[in-house]
Amino acid sequence: MPTKSAFPPALELHPLTAERWKDLESLFGERGACGGCWCMWWRLKRSEFEKQKGEKNKKALKRIVDSGEIPGIIVYANGRPIAWCSVAPRESYPVLERSRTLKRVDEKPVWSVVCFFVAKPFRRKGVTVKLLRAAVEYAKKHGAKIVEGYPVEPRKTGMPDVFAWTGLVSAFRKAGFVEVLRRSETRPIMRYFVGAQGDSTQ
Repeated sequence: MPTKSAFPPALELHPLTAERWKDLESLFGERGACGGCWCMWWRLKRSEFEKQKGEKNKKALKRIVDSGEIPGIIVYANGRPIAWCSVAPRESYPVLERSRTLKRVDEKPVWSVVCFFVAKPFRRKGVTVKLLRAAVEYAKKHGAKIVEGYPVEPRKTGMPDVFAWTGLVSAFRKAGFVEVLRRSETRPIMRYFVGAQGDSTQ
């Protein structure tokens, strides 16, 4: 069943299952969202990722979906897929563990929101904030107590949309996330604490 509470009536959220794979293909297009990524950037060693760019990354994500694992959620507007968010337990993204900037804050279990893709006609219209709120709700329903994100805070305004695929700090703040650590000037780690005062998913 779609989760509608985080959206206006015209938008719906669905977990990505094998039955919805064609919708993700349609949304990502020939380039696999961005340069053949197919949302595998956080799941592979850099050398593997470079070798798999394009069709091999697509097949790798398809295998994950076919296995029954849910790698993220799709947003629909009037039945058409218009946005994607990768959200799952942090352990699903090995690259985070190897990152000096984004390594673990502590040993608390967290769900991670690592990537967004919004169809061009729907960008800069607040979709990312709505998608973040829905990702929190989805994670909460699967037992998450902390949802973590790794947005960018660019030094210059007007950063091209293509470089905002991990989300912008401003969107995370609007969705109720708070900064907990910053090892890089432009890359904070932000968290949403489920059950905290102001938790809009309660």
